[in-house]
Amino acid sequence: MANEPFFRRQDGRFQPTPACRGPWNPKSLHGRVIVGLLGHVIEQEHGEADLLPARLTVDMFRLPDFSEIEVTTRVVRAGGRLKLVEADFISGGTPMARASCQFLRRTANPEGNVWSPPNWDAPAPADIPRPEDAREGMGGMWAMRRITGGFGTPGQRRTWMSEVRELVEGEALTPFTRVAVAADFASPFANAGDKGLGYINSDVTVYLHRLPKTPWVGFETINHHATDGVAIGECFLYDEEGPIGSAACAALAQSRRP
Repeated sequence: MANEPFFRRQDGRFQPTPACRGPWNPKSLHGRVIVGLLGHVIEQEHGEADLLPARLTVDMFRLPDFSEIEVTTRVVRAGGRLKLVEADFISGGTPMARASCQFLRRTANPEGNVWSPPNWDAPAPADIPRPEDAREGMGGMWAMRRITGGFGTPGQRRTWMSEVRELVEGEALTPFTRVAVAADFASPFANAGDKGLGYINSDVTVYLHRLPKTPWVGFETINHHATDGVAIGECFLYDEEGPIGSAACAALAQSRRP
């Protein structure tokens, strides 16, 4: 699967490649490619230079297989300061996921100072040795540079990750696509414990106050809580210049993976 794209276009639809394989079932797609493709198509069809995709929410209510995929979009509202777009992820003729993306028009910050958490004190990806463990980044699905913490250990985790392949063959990754295809990582990163990953997420929401300017996206776990098998997980997101936003998910108890 080295550098193989996740999808290939065929007659206006998308054919998943083996690189899309998910961790829960080898015959199903990874959640990150569902989120990524929905964000990619929404941006292609409805993005504008002076509009920021400030929020992307994806509900994943079925687990798609490797059938051909169609993504349909519609504009719910297009105003002077806000555009709201919805999209459906249809696999084999059946809806499997739905997205809502809110674009906000860029202007200028108002006067005054507002509290915000400090930037993380993380080393740059180039200053972190490349890991020897082939399992880092799900065996090469993405590049990873661990900062602190790790799967199987308790405590807060921080890491850099970067895409190593195209989402759609022949189509360059935009800054927004990079975030969209990475965002699902917030669930295993925030919700895995010392007994492995026991939760599968049913949604992802990304909030952005700006787009990343570098290929690396940083994840910092900031929250995990669970009751009666229902969990939430949250991460702050960074690029090499500082904070860009956050990613959050809801998740359900599932058979544990080591």
